[in-house]
Amino acid sequence: MAIKVGMLVFFFAVMVAVGVYCRKNSQDVDGFVLGGRSVGPWLTAFAYGTSYFSAVIFIGYAGQFGWKYGVSATWIGLGNAIIGSFLAWAILGRRTRLMTQHLNSATMPEFFGKRFACDKLKVAASAIIFIFLIPYTASLYNGLSRLFGMAFGVDYAWCVLGMATLTCIYVLLGGYMATVINDFIQGIIMLGGIVAVVYAVLASNGGLMQALSTLSALPCETNPTLSGAFVSFFGPQPLHLLGVVILTSLGTWGLPQMVGKFYAIKNEQAIQKGTVISTLFAFVVAGGCYFLGGFGRLYSADIEYAANGTPIYDSIVPQMLSHLPDLMIAVVVILVLSASMSTLSSLVLTSGSTLTLDVIVPLRRGQMSEKSKMLCIRALVVFFIVISSLIAIVQAKSSVTFIAQLMGISWGALAGAFLGPFLYALYWRKTSRAAVWSSFALSLIIMCGDMFCNFTGRIFINPYFASPINAGMLAMIVSLIVVPLVSLLGTRQDKKSVDAMFACYERSVVVNAATALGREND
Repeated sequence: MAIKVGMLVFFFAVMVAVGVYCRKNSQDVDGFVLGGRSVGPWLTAFAYGTSYFSAVIFIGYAGQFGWKYGVSATWIGLGNAIIGSFLAWAILGRRTRLMTQHLNSATMPEFFGKRFACDKLKVAASAIIFIFLIPYTASLYNGLSRLFGMAFGVDYAWCVLGMATLTCIYVLLGGYMATVINDFIQGIIMLGGIVAVVYAVLASNGGLMQALSTLSALPCETNPTLSGAFVSFFGPQPLHLLGVVILTSLGTWGLPQMVGKFYAIKNEQAIQKGTVISTLFAFVVAGGCYFLGGFGRLYSADIEYAANGTPIYDSIVPQMLSHLPDLMIAVVVILVLSASMSTLSSLVLTSGSTLTLDVIVPLRRGQMSEKSKMLCIRALVVFFIVISSLIAIVQAKSSVTFIAQLMGISWGALAGAFLGPFLYALYWRKTSRAAVWSSFALSLIIMCGDMFCNFTGRIFINPYFASPINAGMLAMIVSLIVVPLVSLLGTRQDKKSVDAMFACYERSVVVNAATALGREND
């Protein structure tokens, strides 16, 4: 216990110290929200990765999908690395940085408002972000409940309050720079921790080959004709696995807290390096989490079950870890705490800055001083943390749902609403205002319809889309289809103004020969 408490106290002290150190970088809105757009590749890449992977992944998704799909759940981690990290950086990184700076937009709603010359779009996007980030934030706390109970015997409510208070302190003190520096520290912990945990769990089951052999002998209730279902290449339910890969990988392209990392990156070299660093980070962390979860069925005799016999998925990974030595448990606690706090800080900063800059400032008709804007952002950060904390506590006490459902609803609504509009707005001049509204509306209809059907016991479209995860995948696919379709059929934006926006991509820059060959005599 002394080891675990000591490591926890040291971790907390470092986080607060970083917040104090970064106070000088958060004296104005640009510094507090974007770090002055001067953040280097390592900090940005780790901030992207740690915002991506939280306790929702480590405890909720790894447990649930490892149980359902076995080691084939590792495909989810690989998809996160290739689609959610590498391709996201390669396709969105440079254009996002150029266009948002050119339009002087600090948030995704502000980007929509200026790109399509429509303040109503900005307000609508802000409302969607604020509403649907709350259940996602609440889900972050849930991942800690069983883990802290197992390690310290502490009531869940105290875990929530402690994590919320600490995150609030360093975000309020240091803003974006404190967040990304702490993300870097937390990312190193996550990298080392996941490698150590995977090794320890496999060792406790006789090594990799013995663990795989034991897992291969287990029967599969969803596909009983498939021999060795949980060690097969695509697992017992390939189509459902595909839905998870698409939601958790392609979804990052439309999440404001993820895309926002590209706003603040320093330069071209930082984008190139950040792409590699972020991808490797995702391979280790996401791949390791889902690979670990794939062995959850080896602990089927020890985990908790609901009254209907269904496993309580959030209990699987904590039970896997409960047999480890105290030092390793301490490492895991810090690992999951790091993953959750890094994501929480990104979410609350995104929400507070979005509401202030995109809703409150326009309502005041721009009559707010820099000091007033800063005060408003900080107040909303506190408000957002308090609300999400209360929801997390109430949800846990009433056992309304589990982690993956909360995250699936949030990711589906946000990514479905923003994926198509944001991607096409960066690349295609003909993207229309009506297309953006269509994507917003259809995403909300799909996710709200799915929630309603789940609560009332009805079937949404068909049984495959009953899962919020598969419904979220549907919302994203619809967004990618409906935006170009409506844009081609509807009224287009003024050509001159659009050309002026896209001029940021056409200005000439000087590069060295390693980047472009040029002419032989140059």
